[in-house]
Amino acid sequence: MLIISTDLEGISETKKYLSSNFKMKDLGEVDTILGIKVKRTGSQTSLSQSHYIEKILTKFQHLNIKEFNTPFDSCVKLGANSGRAVAQLEYASAIGSMMYAMHCTRPDIAFAVSKLSQHTINPGVEHWKAVSRVLGYLKRTSKLEMTYMSSSGILEGYSDASWIDQTSDSKSTSGWIFTLAEGAISWASKRQTCIAHSTMEVEFIALAAAGKEAEWIRDLLSDNRLWDVPMPSIPMYCDSEATLSKVYNAVYNGKSRHIVGQLFENGTIKVVFVKSSKNLADPLTKPLTRDLVGTTTRDMGLKPQ
Repeated sequence: MLIISTDLEGISETKKYLSSNFKMKDLGEVDTILGIKVKRTGSQTSLSQSHYIEKILTKFQHLNIKEFNTPFDSCVKLGANSGRAVAQLEYASAIGSMMYAMHCTRPDIAFAVSKLSQHTINPGVEHWKAVSRVLGYLKRTSKLEMTYMSSSGILEGYSDASWIDQTSDSKSTSGWIFTLAEGAISWASKRQTCIAHSTMEVEFIALAAAGKEAEWIRDLLSDNRLWDVPMPSIPMYCDSEATLSKVYNAVYNGKSRHIVGQLFENGTIKVVFVKSSKNLADPLTKPLTRDLVGTTTRDMGLKPQ
């Protein structure tokens, strides 16, 4: 377990209380926890899962994994498998292994893992090829570390959504990511639970989900006294001008509009336009080219050791 606080006296009292009730060892400042390596260099803190990724690659070495520059082939449209499932239990194991890396330090594979996890019940040969590609990308980029700079305290959010990208699925994909201290701290790539009727509505649904996360992060940071109270509004960057116009237009109705409007009005978020090329949530909604993967990955805070 980790004890995190800006109050050193509070940390000492907490450890004293725990040790009086449980058998425990005080290992000092964290070095490794749950497969995540923590490294501090001056004002920089880095999180790495290179050893965990190596274990995954060893576990699935029978797939003859080759290195790839991107986690997902933009030319591939994965649909449902119409035949018999291929190694379903092993497929689920591979998805779970990649998902742990994705949730902890690797937002760059979030879209690929989310897309592949939708076929866990009945995976086919094409799905296995896509899994091998993600593993090949992790093999090539296993040394990337999520890096944070203590000199930067800016909290920002990005929201994006992809319109329906294949005929077999009528639901779009939402993506959002938040950065703090020049590194990503929260992200998600999820298939939307309802059917939208326009690109503007799709973007609104994604923005509403990102807004809820912004509210949670804001409350968490306020409770830990990492910001002066009240906290300033969190900028939420969105690349849809139509969506922005509706945010400031009280005429548009709907559940998503109500959620976003409420967060906007109470000062939790402020919605800002950003070009698609600068939207960090873009790789969480669709596969990108090699150059864009490299750019967005660096902007997320993932840097080589």
